[in-house]
Amino acid sequence: MTTQTITDWQRDDDVQAHVLAEDERVVGYGELWFDAEENEVELARIIVAPDNRGKGLGRILVRRLLAQAVGAGYSDVFMRVHPDNEAALRCYRGAGFMPVEAGLAESWNAAQPVKYVWLQGDAEAPGS
Repeated sequence: MTTQTITDWQRDDDVQAHVLAEDERVVGYGELWFDAEENEVELARIIVAPDNRGKGLGRILVRRLLAQAVGAGYSDVFMRVHPDNEAALRCYRGAGFMPVEAGLAESWNAAQPVKYVWLQGDAEAPGS
């Protein structure tokens, strides 16, 4: 992944990028996708540097992104995860995200290329 790719991701006005740094080195990246029309936020492109995985940094990043979204006035905060990404699912559930109701996930997946696992953050969780 190039710096240009990440820069291009941020061109949409509704996208807010965040980094997680440790000792002045970027170890994580994530985005908030704001949908004012639906009054909700989606967490997206959650990335932890490969040599920093398994240390709980993804969970920290996700909790901070959730806190940012809630602090901006949004209580409906979602994310979608590829169903085969077991590590990400464990991370996000550990950060307080839970699966949405099956019918809602089915309706959201109707236009998607795969049947994502849709999760919703707990806006009342500590740290959010």
